Amino acid sequence: MRLRRSERRASSSTDVEIGEKLYLGMDFGTSGARYAIIDKQGIIHSEGKREYPLFMNGDAVDWVRSWKTTLFSLLEDIPITMRSLITSISIDGTSATTLIIDSKTGEALARPLLYNESCPDALPIVKSIAPSNHTVCSGSSTLCKLVSWWSSSDSSKESAVLMHQADWLLWLLHGKIGVSDYNNALKVGYDPELEAYPPWLKSQPYSYILPTIQAPGTTISTLKKDIRAKLGFPEDCVVCTGTTDSIAAFLAARATQPGKAVTSLGSTLAIKLLSTTRIEDARFGVYSHRLDDKWLVGGASNTGGAVLRQLFSDEQLENLSKQIDPMEPSSLDYYPLPAEGERFPVADPKFVPRLGPRPESDVAYLHGILESIARIEAKGYALLKDLGATEVEEVFTAGGGSKNDKWTKIRERVLGLPVSQALQTEAAYGAALLALRGSQ
Repeated sequence: MRLRRSERRASSSTDVEIGEKLYLGMDFGTSGARYAIIDKQGIIHSEGKREYPLFMNGDAVDWVRSWKTTLFSLLEDIPITMRSLITSISIDGTSATTLIIDSKTGEALARPLLYNESCPDALPIVKSIAPSNHTVCSGSSTLCKLVSWWSSSDSSKESAVLMHQADWLLWLLHGKIGVSDYNNALKVGYDPELEAYPPWLKSQPYSYILPTIQAPGTTISTLKKDIRAKLGFPEDCVVCTGTTDSIAAFLAARATQPGKAVTSLGSTLAIKLLSTTRIEDARFGVYSHRLDDKWLVGGASNTGGAVLRQLFSDEQLENLSKQIDPMEPSSLDYYPLPAEGERFPVADPKFVPRLGPRPESDVAYLHGILESIARIEAKGYALLKDLGATEVEEVFTAGGGSKNDKWTKIRERVLGLPVSQALQTEAAYGAALLALRGSQ
């Protein structure tokens, strides 16, 4: 299936010298995927994006087919002259998007469970085995999704293996099933401080399904021979472990000092704060990812761009935003969510959106929603401080929302902090930095 012109875009920004080594990162987000190719100095040589083709399997979207199609479409979009120079590849995916794969056939044993899907039936079981307030004690955690499948599946479990979205996409490229990274594996219970699965998890009957864990950006294997031959990648091109989309966005921003934070304003709102202290508390959807010798503390709310797009077109968002006075506080108090359920700064699968009353003025309505999302962001950072994380000093912004100058000024006022657009805002760039790391 060929995608419409509007569904794909590729651009080549700089010329490449003969013999130069390049590094490919791909970001698989909630609505589409991007790639970025960089050199060892971090200069971007090519970028492209694809929306997911929505293949259907009955009444449901066939995400396995959609993601796979998009992966190889992106590879084909890369300029032929650059493919032979790509030394390594890495991919980021949405956190806690979970697949159960048959390790013998590579087929999915059930439909993927997406990042924002909750399995409340499994939560009491998980809470009975995990430490109090552990990251996995949330209905949307990877472990809850695994337990839900284990409890309800009639399919053969002997050859099953759990893979996250990024793991599975990378497997399509390298062929070694059951390899993950410690960022993606956090919500299945992996302890990045101990660098192992904890005893309470290893003692469970489904522990053999868990993937092998390596640090993000670790070389797994060379790119599969048939892909190299078909698309013109070099024989020594390697595939590296990936990360989650919000971690990749943080890496792209290159915020390297404790107290620096990145808010990703995409379909959802995710905040990451570089901290010297590790914080975990499932009551509030707070967890810490390891980043070398420091910790990325944060959480992800279901508020964000998805709810904005339910209410306004892109053109309306642009035009209405121009009419907002960001220095004037909005008196409207909303909790914008695209559907019932919230993950952070409160973790409640039954949390009800609050999008009314709606004023007559669309400008005032958008202003109120943007400011309400900013208040959720502020509550998130305040909560991290209360739990013991390094206090936030500066916020960089990634994702589509970073391009809205009026929203940035609203957020700066609400947060009481300097807020700026990250020099690089795309998670694909962060994935490319992981590919660069993996080649060294």
